[in-house]
Amino acid sequence: MKPVVWLGDSLLRLREFPADAMHDTGYQLELVQDGLEPKDWKPMPSIGAGVSEIRVQAGGAFRLIYVAKFSEAIYVLHAFQKKTRKTAKADVELARRRLRALLAERRQS
Repeated sequence: MKPVVWLGDSLLRLREFPADAMHDTGYQLELVQDGLEPKDWKPMPSIGAGVSEIRVQAGGAFRLIYVAKFSEAIYVLHAFQKKTRKTAKADVELARRRLRALLAERRQS
């Protein structure tokens, strides 16, 4: 099972989800850890190559953006509640910044 690395405040934000949404998101992430696809997801090329979004409906729309293409871990870039049809620009930008920082850190290692 691939470990999960939570970037920034993504774990704290996940813990703010309602219990049903948090449980379902955790289950979907566990599928990814096992090398499987989550039940409801979509690629997020606007954030970066290999980035995907787990989509959970549980009393609202909740999202977890992650990248699983690296052999050592799954990196969670952002977790948030989606309040409009289109993902807010601030959420996309935050995930992009965290991905850029991750890639820069990996290049230095």
